[in-house]
Amino acid sequence: MALQLDKLQRKLGYQFSNSELAQQALTHRSANKLNNERLEFLGDSLLGFIIAEALYEIHPEASEGELSRMRAKMVNKSSLASIARSLQLGDFVQLGSGEIKSGGMHRDSILADTVEAVIAAIYLDGGLPPCRKLVRQWSDKSLQAQGSSQKQKDSKTRLQELMQARGSALPEYEINEVSGPAHQQVFHVKCKIELLNQAELGSGDNKRDAEQEAARKILDVLGESN
Repeated sequence: MALQLDKLQRKLGYQFSNSELAQQALTHRSANKLNNERLEFLGDSLLGFIIAEALYEIHPEASEGELSRMRAKMVNKSSLASIARSLQLGDFVQLGSGEIKSGGMHRDSILADTVEAVIAAIYLDGGLPPCRKLVRQWSDKSLQAQGSSQKQKDSKTRLQELMQARGSALPEYEINEVSGPAHQQVFHVKCKIELLNQAELGSGDNKRDAEQEAARKILDVLGESN
């Protein structure tokens, strides 16, 4: 574990004073009773706070709603799993035999939870400054990009507002199919509105992305695409 920890610390750019905290952050509940679930809880709150603080500073003209949407996009499972993969965190996670066999080291939910646990471990080990520094480092490009992406509303929001403006019922989304292996699932979602007889189908790595694509296709049919 010592060699693994040294390697991880180099990737993080952070040296733990308490190596047991780091080990616990990397231990999934399937591997040990002393696992990272409590650290995930703390890390989730820390992450939300640090990202909210950064967005507040970087985008002074954004409204509360815009800031909330930006934060939600940055702290979701997919975004955290991307951070984990950039750090190759899956190589360090301690899993039970069942999770190893099912490819748990590649699963978004496990990777995202581990990122949160690592954030909490760094906070407990070194306080808020190094914790904030690392989260800002990992999220810097996304933090800067969020403002410009929010200038144009996403497809689901635009479709919902369009239906409200026309006095129609809100769009209905339904999962049509989930395909692929557990660690590489593809969601297929259909979207239906009152104004059209036929539903449109969207696909994505997660339910939200699939819904966005389906909504975009509806907007195209209605002639409301950008």
